[in-house]
Parts: sequence; C-alpha cells; structure tokens
Amino acid sequence: MNFFDRLADRIAATDSIVSVGLDADLDRIPDHLHDRDLPQWAFNRRIIDATYEHAAAYKPNAAFYEHPGGWAALEETIAYAHGKGVPVLLDAKRADIGNTTRQYADLLEMADAITVNPYMGRDSLDPFLSREEAGVFVLCRTSNPGAADLQDLELDSGEHVYERVASLADLWNGNDNVGLVVGATSPDELEELREQVPDLPFLVPGVGAQGGDVEAAATYATAGGAGLVNSSRGIIFAGEESEGRAAAGDRAADDDEQYFRAAGQAAKRLKQQLNQYR
Repeated sequence: MNFFDRLADRIAATDSIVSVGLDADLDRIPDHLHDRDLPQWAFNRRIIDATYEHAAAYKPNAAFYEHPGGWAALEETIAYAHGKGVPVLLDAKRADIGNTTRQYADLLEMADAITVNPYMGRDSLDPFLSREEAGVFVLCRTSNPGAADLQDLELDSGEHVYERVASLADLWNGNDNVGLVVGATSPDELEELREQVPDLPFLVPGVGAQGGDVEAAATYATAGGAGLVNSSRGIIFAGEESEGRAAAGDRAADDDEQYFRAAGQAAKRLKQQLNQYR
C-alpha cells in the first residue's frame, strides 16, 4: 500500500482528517521538561499520548529539530507515533539536485511522507517521487501572507504560478504518491485547485493560530479518502494557560495532566469542527 492508501485507512479508522503539527519549539515547551535529556521528545510523547485518538497524522517541522539533540528527539517521536499506528509527514520543504536531493530523500527512510519545494523543477524531486510507498506533498499555494509575491504571479499562458505547479504535480503523479500543500487562508484558491486537480490529496495548513477557513479546508482537503488539515500551535500549545499558572509558582500535582489534556481536547474539537463539512 502506498502512503495515501494507508492514510485513507487511518482517516476511516479515526473519523478524522486532523494532522497534528509537532512544532516542539524549545522556547515554548514547559520549563520542567528542559531537565530531560531530550526535552522535545519528552514533550512530543505526552502530546501524542493526548491526541493520537484524534490524529490522522503527525507533522513535525524539521526546522525545530535541526540542533544538537534535536534529530534524536525527532527519531524517537516518529518511532513512537508509528507505535500508536499514526503515520508521520515530515514538513521539510526539501529539494535540490544530484547527490544533495538524494540525501534529502533518505529522510523518507524514517518518515512516511515529506513536503517538497518545486522551485527547481522535476529533476530536483525525482528521488522523492520515485519512492512509490512514500507521500510527496508539493508546495503549491501556501498559507503565509507573502505567498502572493511569487505564487500569484500570472504567466504568459494566463495561469498563475500556483496553478502551473498544480498542473505539473498532477503530471508527476505517476506513482499515485503526490499531493499538494494548499493553505486554508486562501479558500477561493482551495476550491479552484480542487476543481483543477480532483485526484490529488491536499495538506491544508493555516487553521488554528493562522485563522484559516475551517469549512473550506474540510470540504476540499480530501481526494480518494486521503487528505489532511493541519494545526500545530493551536493544538500542542493549547495548555499554555494552565502552564502559565504553574509558572507563577502554584504548580499542583495535576498541572501536567491538565496541560496535555488541553492538547487532546483541542485536537478533538478540531476533528469535530472539520467533520461538520466533510
């Protein structure tokens, strides 16, 4: 089974298209976890325990783990998620040429899927696309305000750049392992791209802290039973209010439980919101 078949099975089993973004920012995880050898792993383990029943996938962003000790924490996190039966999408946005991109593609030895940048063209993505069992999400229309600087430019053909990327990704989908990253902050583009490429699953970031359109995200994310809507900070740091009380000096025995319980509640709440429109 390829990644999207496995993801569709996970979505059906959990009745959820929620991707939990494991952006374990060392500046935001609870202070007491910094006493551990791998504080990000300690944090992620508790987040996974609290959220896995509602998670179709986990999406750690590689940038938060590119420091001494970070990669070990990421490997532990991925193995633990797999032990819970949850696939892992590594948000790495990689692409290059020659030996470099082949090295980047080796990240798929531990993760189930990866995000890639199409700016350098097809040859920069070949080592990812050739891994038939792995998922490859191509950046298309992202959720950040500056996305319009390049992605909205109009080509001589009349297409926008993001529309050309979607067309190319559709052509590159020879192994049925290609999806698109399309932000929830651009609901009109979400709808248009779903019409343009009806068979490509979407990874839709931007709900939660970025205020993206939940209805559009849920309506257009999936194709063939596969697709994801991601929330990172809105889930994993949902317990910061209780942590703030503890930091003020009144930590009770159950403060940790409350902190991580809030993440589980946030994941469940997003699942329920999304399921209204699926």
